[in-house]
Amino acid sequence: MANIVFNVALGRVAYYASLPATNDALIAVPIETSGIVGDATMRDYDDLATLLAGASNEQLSMGRKTLSGVTVTVDDTNDRVAIDAADITWTAATGNPISALVICYDPDTTTGTDSDLIPLSKHDFAITPDGSDVTATIADLIRATSAA
Repeated sequence: MANIVFNVALGRVAYYASLPATNDALIAVPIETSGIVGDATMRDYDDLATLLAGASNEQLSMGRKTLSGVTVTVDDTNDRVAIDAADITWTAATGNPISALVICYDPDTTTGTDSDLIPLSKHDFAITPDGSDVTATIADLIRATSAA
């Protein structure tokens, strides 16, 4: 489950995760351990370009992954919305150590830049790639609840 939901995405994650546009997607971006900012700072970034322009660095060797099997389920019993996706696998992962995955909404995968990607959530995910396959097991990507 997410460690933080970015301020810009509060109240919108279920909408974005429903993938309402024709060419949209959720994208996982690995963030390097070196230079990663704290959650209190990270949650204030409103787009991926701004996040990466700060101290945090994208781990480029592993690369971004498009999430598949994204589902949004309204859970009336627990008064929340559960957002899930298939696990993510990087084959023969290499490069610098990472400490997090940032999940972004890309409103149009056919055009645009990092300034168009809206960061939704940050997930702690500490690994040191060593050439073996790496899988991020996703159990409840995000749970959104109302503030009572």
